[in-house]
Amino acid sequence: MTAAATHPAVRAAFARRDAPGLALARDAERVATTCRAMAGRFERGGKLVVFGNGGPATDAQHIAVEFVHPVLVGKRALPAISLANDAATVTGIARADGFDEVFAAQLRLLGSSRDIALGLSADGWCANVRRGLAVARERDMLTVALVGSDGGAIAAGDEAEHVLVARSTDPVVVKEVHVTAYHVLWELVHVFLKRPPAERPEVTG
Repeated sequence: MTAAATHPAVRAAFARRDAPGLALARDAERVATTCRAMAGRFERGGKLVVFGNGGPATDAQHIAVEFVHPVLVGKRALPAISLANDAATVTGIARADGFDEVFAAQLRLLGSSRDIALGLSADGWCANVRRGLAVARERDMLTVALVGSDGGAIAAGDEAEHVLVARSTDPVVVKEVHVTAYHVLWELVHVFLKRPPAERPEVTG
């Protein structure tokens, strides 16, 4: 092993990622339960509606395109949209109703009871993500949250039925765990969709 690889800063950079990655692996049952529920909504003709601010806004776009245009040949395309894509809509709502409403207002118009709402927040405290999830829940959408740190207000509240937490206060590590988490969500949703609903295994604790 080279001196560079054993440098304390290098070891520390990898060590910061150990615990959050292992925590996600320990949440396998929670992830699988979420995917089974998502597959059920897609089976009913629903779509995935994704949203987040800043870096998580780009993750929302990434998630949407993964479902709409799978990079793996043979995977089924599934309907998904990102609410962060349209700058005119986001800024128009923000100007009229405030930034906390930019996702909630869109979900009131676009969301239905067949759909899935997936909100992303690096620390779990994004007010507009929480408002979006609350409106989605009111509309009987399946609500899923990817959050970081200790989960914040989103994990503590009841807006999201399924909450996956990247257990780190480092926003870079949170993003990396979220990327892994939503790729696993995408993959396992397709695993469940391969089976008829009656034959999908229950996920139990």
